[in-house]
Amino acid sequence: MTEQEHIMNPTTISLTDYGAVPDSGLDTQPAMARAIQAVVEIPGPVVLDCARGRYHFYPDEAIRAPYYISNTTSEEENPDVTKTIAILLKGLNDVTLEGNGSLFIFHGKQTLFLLDKCTNVEIRNLRTDYHQPTVTEMTIISTGKHHFDARIHPDSRYQIRDNKLTWLGEGWSFAKGPMQTYDPLRNTTWRIDNWLELAQSVEELKPMTIRLHFDFQPDVVLGHVLQNRDGIRDQVGVFMTECSDVSWRDVSLHFLHGLGVVGQFSTNLTFARMNLAPRTETGRTVAGFADFLHISSCRGKVAIMDSHFSGSHDDPVNVHGTYLRIVDQLAVDCVKVRFMHPQTYGLPAFYPGDEIELVRSGSLTTYASNHVVAVERLSARELLLTLAHPVPDGMGSHDVIENVTWTPEVEITNNHFARVPTRGILVTTRRKVLITGNTFERMSMNAILIAVDAESWYESGRVEEVTISDNHFIECGSREHPVIFISPENVEVDENAPVHRQIVILNNRFETWNDVRILRAKSTRGLVFKSNKIGATRGTGTLSCLEETIYVSVCTEVELADNTFTNVQEGTDWQTRNHEGECT
Repeated sequence: MTEQEHIMNPTTISLTDYGAVPDSGLDTQPAMARAIQAVVEIPGPVVLDCARGRYHFYPDEAIRAPYYISNTTSEEENPDVTKTIAILLKGLNDVTLEGNGSLFIFHGKQTLFLLDKCTNVEIRNLRTDYHQPTVTEMTIISTGKHHFDARIHPDSRYQIRDNKLTWLGEGWSFAKGPMQTYDPLRNTTWRIDNWLELAQSVEELKPMTIRLHFDFQPDVVLGHVLQNRDGIRDQVGVFMTECSDVSWRDVSLHFLHGLGVVGQFSTNLTFARMNLAPRTETGRTVAGFADFLHISSCRGKVAIMDSHFSGSHDDPVNVHGTYLRIVDQLAVDCVKVRFMHPQTYGLPAFYPGDEIELVRSGSLTTYASNHVVAVERLSARELLLTLAHPVPDGMGSHDVIENVTWTPEVEITNNHFARVPTRGILVTTRRKVLITGNTFERMSMNAILIAVDAESWYESGRVEEVTISDNHFIECGSREHPVIFISPENVEVDENAPVHRQIVILNNRFETWNDVRILRAKSTRGLVFKSNKIGATRGTGTLSCLEETIYVSVCTEVELADNTFTNVQEGTDWQTRNHEGECT
């Protein structure tokens, strides 16, 4: 067999040959580990084939290994970075995991998949879910002057002690944490105070039905679903670190504990025809404990296409790098840098040969570039960088470094985003960004946020070529949150020194309320808002024309052209709206 024939005809092995028994309820983890070991020993492309069925993964024999993951937990929140890993793919090349439509059910708290230093891996035709999700749910079924009653979802378990409710799971429990509410009529969610913590007491009326008592009248709505979690991101759903050319195709991830799918220091990640939403037959409303896709310090191209995202507890897509603060200069070409945000530390951050830029924290502008020669890890928080050239004079006490090498091109096309309490897409990368053909349905905050900061999350960096085109925005934003928000967090503002450049917003359709701004932008050069159609329903607001829906601050080379604004009566079909509003 020639090399080309071998590539075209990969070796196929079956998961059942290594002891997996679909539809049995038995633990599949040991069989999966044996099958993966067999894959390691086979040269050339391999397909690991899973006969269609339902497979269970329990934590008892799961792999346990330490991994530092961006934007997860601090040392105080979770001192032990050990992850409980159901399926570990480490050092694999040219491997396909073929699910054949199978459903993987995970028990306890687990990281479902962890890919470490893998190349050319595809995971396809697979569905995953938790047996008992770590976000609990209950539906409000009646209200009174000082109480309300709620029916608890069958997949949520609880215990009442001393008139207080504790949620119970497979190896976990919690009594406090973030809560949000879901309105099934409008298919939208938003964050609220935790009613369980506000209640004076909780009683069980009958199994799976409880009453919460208050010293005030609770402002709740019949039929709304209350979702509760503990807030500690001790695991993630999927983690890919130092990988290249990884693709996920036709995969449904119906629940993800902690941060969702994380790509970190990886190259060329593709997500096609994904379904990140609750499994319909469960009747659940939550699929994500936090973000869905979180891409931190990657390169190459990140492509997200033809997918459905519904039911996260945070942003569906977040693409960024990480600024590290310069805390000391030990020689003319040697600096000590530090991870500043509590939930991001321990990452590699830099490799020899990487291009870097020195950035003023106040203005978020670059004042020098360099290359890394050597990296010494002093601790999980601090690194020592030896650079190719001397550091320039005048370095500020809060200045930061961005790793320019690890910045990806991004394409987000033909996706649907719904049931999100925060933003739809966050993106900060200097490479080309294309956001096109997507539908954003009732994001409670911004549908698209382009930020960058060096004092809060330390999420780098600037953008230089972004196109937002042919998208449909349905009732996104609020009085406080514009639909599209270009918001670098620089405190030193100068129109001659913009943070972001060349952002084009073209041929989009906005259905909104007349108290919501469509666009708010700051510190951008080359901002284009052109050929967009805006239909504003008359509500409680006063915005009556295009000019009032756009606010631009310290931006240059701004072009606003060929846009239409329509004021319509509530309930009118958007397609029939044709009365333009004009400011006088």
